Amino acid sequence: MTTDTNIPIEVVEVHIYADGACSGNPGAGGYGVVILINGQRQELSGGFRYTTNNRMEILGAIVGLKALNGLNGLHGQKRKVTIYSDSQYLVDMFNGGHAVKWRKDGWTRNKGKDQVKNPDLWNELLTVSANHEVKMVWVKGHASNPHNSRCDELAVEARMRKDLPSDEGYINPQIPDVPEMNDVQAAQSSQALQEQTLFDWLR
Repeated sequence: MTTDTNIPIEVVEVHIYADGACSGNPGAGGYGVVILINGQRQELSGGFRYTTNNRMEILGAIVGLKALNGLNGLHGQKRKVTIYSDSQYLVDMFNGGHAVKWRKDGWTRNKGKDQVKNPDLWNELLTVSANHEVKMVWVKGHASNPHNSRCDELAVEARMRKDLPSDEGYINPQIPDVPEMNDVQAAQSSQALQEQTLFDWLR
């Protein structure tokens, strides 16, 4: 009996819409997430009493990726994930490889002169996306995309809840440890940076 090792692994396509909202920046903030996969739809949201809009945008993507492990039909299958966001900060810093470079450089930018903002969330996003094939797509906010609009509604509702928890990562920021990169990871980071530099000045 022989085993065919060339049988392709089924790729499960997942679509995640994520958005963040903040009343004041910083201020009370929330995130909203809509996950679409194999006819399933899941909505998630949460908020904090004092945070920033950018943190909620990043956290929405993290929450969406983490939720995949709990959905039916995904066990043992490769996940091709598209995350839709109206945050150019999130999309361009992730797709362009800047977050990977920041981590390699000890969460600094401009040749170590400046500290990167939100390193805890960027580190978490890189970690949870590592086992997926993830790309991000920018969508225009407050436009005609119903899933993005729903995410915005969820985020606003979340930030208006009573007794919101504290965003400890914002109030007491900690610099994550920097893992070592192998040659392949370093080359991928370098290639991505060459492809995208428009938003390099953003933190």
